[in-house]
Amino acid sequence: MEIIKKLNAKQDIYGEKPVTIAFLGDSVTQGCFECYIKEDGKIETVFENKSSYSTRLREMLGILYPSVQVNIINSGISGDGTENGKTRIERDILPFSPDLVVVSYGLNDACKGAEKLDDYRQNLKEIFEKVSSGGAEVIFLTQNAMNTKKSCHLKGDDALTKTALMTAKLQSDGIMKAYMDAAKDVAKECQVKVCDIYPMWEKLIAGGVDTTELLANKINHPIREIHYYMAMKLLETMFE
Repeated sequence: MEIIKKLNAKQDIYGEKPVTIAFLGDSVTQGCFECYIKEDGKIETVFENKSSYSTRLREMLGILYPSVQVNIINSGISGDGTENGKTRIERDILPFSPDLVVVSYGLNDACKGAEKLDDYRQNLKEIFEKVSSGGAEVIFLTQNAMNTKKSCHLKGDDALTKTALMTAKLQSDGIMKAYMDAAKDVAKECQVKVCDIYPMWEKLIAGGVDTTELLANKINHPIREIHYYMAMKLLETMFE
C-alpha cells in the first residue's frame, strides 16, 4: 500500500511531511474494555486508549520506522454505528488530511437485525466514498465476534446481562457474520482493502475456545491482548 511508501520516504526526516493514520469506528476502536453497573443502575465503561489497537499499531510502526513521526487520530466513539459515522467524517477525519483511514463498524449496526443490512451497506459505501474523496487510502477492519453465551461473570438481571443475552442470540443466529460478509462485499465494490480478523474468531469458536472470555465486558469488547493481534493484522495489510 502507498502508506508504506510514505513511511519509507519519511525516514529522510526533513524530506516529507509526517504520516497520519486516522481510525473511524465504535467502542472497540475508541479503546473500551470492561463494563459495570453503577449504583444508579447505569452502565459505566472502562476507557483505555493506551491499550487500543491504534496505539499498538503506532508502537509497532515506531519499532519499524523509529525516525518517522506517525500521527494517530483515534475517532472511535462508544456506541457509534455507520449511520452516525458517515455524518462526522468531515469533522473528525478529513480536517487532519490522513494518509490512511482505518474504518471498523458492525457490532452496533448488527444489533438492529438483518432487516437493516441494506442500510449498513449503503452507509459503508458512503463512508468509503467520502474518505476516498479526501485523498486517503482506506482499510476496512472487520470486527470480533460477539459473546456466544451469557458469561458466568454476569449476575442477576441487570442491563449488562440483558444485553449479553441479546448479543449472544445475534451471534448464534449468524447476524454478526452476515454484517461482516456484507461489509466485505461493499469494500470489494469500492476497491477498499480489507483486514479480515473475523474468520479468526470463527476458527476459535469451532475449535472449542470459550471466546466469550476473550471479551473484556463479556459482550463485545475484546480483551487488551487481542488489540495486539488486531494491530499486527493491520500491519500485515499495510505491507501488502
